[in-house]
Amino acid sequence: MTPIELYRKGFKALVDALGYADAIRFIRQFDSGSGDYTTERHQWLDSLTMDEILVDIEQRQSNDNFGE
Repeated sequence: MTPIELYRKGFKALVDALGYADAIRFIRQFDSGSGDYTTERHQWLDSLTMDEILVDIEQRQSNDNFGE
């Protein structure tokens, strides 16, 4: 199946399941974004130590389990 055939079949499946307007709304939700995630990630992660990262993880896990 070519990429065009795949797109057409996929879009038809969406239209059949959701209707034309909602199929369009669904597709419009996907955006490739912009920027360079790898470079940006290095900007905020490279300054952290492993201990700081582990403390942050433990705090987040503690907060997530608060309601259990």
